Amino acid sequence: MSKQDIIIVGSGHNGLVTACYLAKEGYTVTVVERQEQLGGAVSTETMFQSEEYPRGFRMDVGSSVHIMIHQTGILEELELEKYGLDYIEMDPIMSYPLPDRKGVIHFFKDLEKTLDSIAKVAPEDVENYRQFVKFWGRINEGVLKAFMVPPSGKNIVTELAKGQIRNGSMFEKGEQANGLQKIFSSYGKVVDDAFESDYLKSAIMWFAAQSGPTPDHPATGDFAGWQSMLHQSGAKHPRGGSGMLTQAMASFLEAHGGKVITGSPVERILIEDGSAVGVKTADNEYRADTVVSNAHVQTTMMKLVGRDYLPSSTYQKVENINVGNGFGMVIRCAVEELPRYTACPDDPYVHNGMQLLAPSVQYMNNAIGDYLQKKPPEDPAVLAMTFSNIDPDVAPSGGHTLFAWAQWHPYELQNGLHWDDIREQEAQKIYDVVTKYAPNMEGKLIDWYIQSPLDIERKHGLLKGNVMHVEMSFDQMFMFRPIPEMSEYKTPIDNLYLSSASCHPGGGVFGAAGYNAAKVILEDLKPTWFNF
Repeated sequence: MSKQDIIIVGSGHNGLVTACYLAKEGYTVTVVERQEQLGGAVSTETMFQSEEYPRGFRMDVGSSVHIMIHQTGILEELELEKYGLDYIEMDPIMSYPLPDRKGVIHFFKDLEKTLDSIAKVAPEDVENYRQFVKFWGRINEGVLKAFMVPPSGKNIVTELAKGQIRNGSMFEKGEQANGLQKIFSSYGKVVDDAFESDYLKSAIMWFAAQSGPTPDHPATGDFAGWQSMLHQSGAKHPRGGSGMLTQAMASFLEAHGGKVITGSPVERILIEDGSAVGVKTADNEYRADTVVSNAHVQTTMMKLVGRDYLPSSTYQKVENINVGNGFGMVIRCAVEELPRYTACPDDPYVHNGMQLLAPSVQYMNNAIGDYLQKKPPEDPAVLAMTFSNIDPDVAPSGGHTLFAWAQWHPYELQNGLHWDDIREQEAQKIYDVVTKYAPNMEGKLIDWYIQSPLDIERKHGLLKGNVMHVEMSFDQMFMFRPIPEMSEYKTPIDNLYLSSASCHPGGGVFGAAGYNAAKVILEDLKPTWFNF
């Protein structure tokens, strides 16, 4: 193969974002992907074909709901709708069926409609929610800007104080101290302080928990505060499945002279004289002036680069990154019909978005208690998604899709338990939560695809099943992510860059890490003019 300008290891959405921006600037870019299907954890596969369902079901095998990428401008700048990407609005974005009586809280993109829904269940919190969204909305305008640039090496508290408080864009006058306290508080406390209704507390805390850390982690307040951004961007689902995003990016790349090579696992990154010069797969070598890894930072530096090419202190820091002990697991179900929740059996909105099935804060705390003891939760909290209601393309032969994501599921288990032995019984627990809320789902399962934390690791290379790559705790965010000396997407190896969720600003279908990495690389590739 002829030498390329740039080789990218892995075709996850961040890697493809980087590839697209580099190709857009005229560089020849080749993406090398280990799996037969591109897209990494943003991909969709056809499953469960049968005589009754000959066209099967389109099942996402990673992320499903796209929220943050709609706040970045990436989709518009790359004009991905020209390459087959068609988004369907999820509105309401999510719903909370009440666990013990009739009623449901809908979280619409429109704030006033959301407040009307809250008023029917928790009138005492209508004004609290309005103020919550206003307060965190101001903060997150600045946070989003910080996410879309490489992180500064300066002290984050100093930057907040200098860049935000002084010009008044983050806090209203007189609210600086109180505001900073909330930012550095835990999201569990932020939610508990903000609201009175146990229903509203449970709903918002469960959504905040999707970022990973448990509710008592310090400096996670904005995991709950990000709720404010839902009323700006909403949430969307790509028609045909989550993987249509990465398929569109691959089409963009090919239209700009690049390519994606699938089914070709990279065995190592080639390094000569301290510089990355390409990659080696089982049956080929690909040479390039620049190498970008979209793989997990530990996989990249410890396996594909290796100890021999790194300072011992750097290798140890990478080895010591907190990956955590798992995150959650998910069942991807083909079902005969949609859930009819006892709390709202005929509600016209509940299947338009996510369904939050977490009866109480204490219920979630019990699940976390099991997790901390390295046990799967006896009663898992569940996030249900029924995309076939708004997108018939994912169930082309009839029936419906039901995805049920649950937390907290430890990767390393106590007492010699192994995920391969218990995955089906734990999957059944998740499905049973759905049937408890919606008894009509008893016996309606056609088939399912189970992803335990170990399955997630095997499928996507997400170590220990952490879908955020590494823990999203404050000590591993901003200029600390993944480690301080690699926080700006550069590595100690010349011409080797990182562009995955291991980097700032972290996981989710965001694309910001890939976007920021592309900006850094393009800056480094600018011609240097010398005066003689």
